[in-house]
Amino acid sequence: MIRKFTVLALSAIFFMFIFAVPVFASNGKSEMVNVAHRGASGHASENTMAAFEKAFEMKADFIEIDVQMTRDGRLVAIHDTTVNRTTNGNGFVGDYTLEEIQQLDAGSWFGEEFAGERVPTFEEIIDEYRGKIGILIELKSPELYPGMEEKVAEALIERNMHKPSNGKIIIQSFNHESVQLSKQLLPNIPHGVLAGLTWADVTDEQLAQFATYADFFNPNMNIVTEDLVDRVHLAGMEIYAYTVRTQEQADNLFELEVDGIITDFPEYVYRHPVKN
Repeated sequence: MIRKFTVLALSAIFFMFIFAVPVFASNGKSEMVNVAHRGASGHASENTMAAFEKAFEMKADFIEIDVQMTRDGRLVAIHDTTVNRTTNGNGFVGDYTLEEIQQLDAGSWFGEEFAGERVPTFEEIIDEYRGKIGILIELKSPELYPGMEEKVAEALIERNMHKPSNGKIIIQSFNHESVQLSKQLLPNIPHGVLAGLTWADVTDEQLAQFATYADFFNPNMNIVTEDLVDRVHLAGMEIYAYTVRTQEQADNLFELEVDGIITDFPEYVYRHPVKN
């Protein structure tokens, strides 16, 4: 009787272990966080609803969006500070009203099938995708748009998205003062500092300072090393690297054990070969 009980107990523990342990990727961690850069921008016109929808269809974990502000104070998703590259218009984003910027074609430059895509508003994006996919919000050139941090905070608070329990909203910027301000406005939302090539020699002291207000240190992939990943983790932050555009780049970041990959092609993260 005792032997039978022991066998049953061990069997129960075995099955609990099997089903409780997550599937591990080749870097020894749970599945890599897959962030669709400006949406699935390798497949559709960046920062448009078409790109965001493609990322959702491809089952990315997050869409990354670039937020700027129009002349009449409306938040819109567009990467460059001018509309020249990604629309049929010319001039600075901040010189357009919302009505004017939404009359532009934001898709034809990428392909005829995307003709007529508009520059979407921030509110339009979060209303469509909240609860469906994570949203990584980049405050783009906030020094050009006084009050942008407050407007983003207001939009999230109005929708009760300022206290996410599932970590599905992250805010980041290259402007680290803007990140600090946003964190003060939205203390319960994770924030990240973006780091370009000039941060290749970031010190432990600088990482410790970032960690006082940021949860992520998100660098250009070309400065990522094993040592940097270890030091970011020791500082108590996670590291999402940008911007992957080849399978080789994705595979390299897996080997370096970053926490997330920001990519134009979500499939490169899912195609990473898993070691036995």
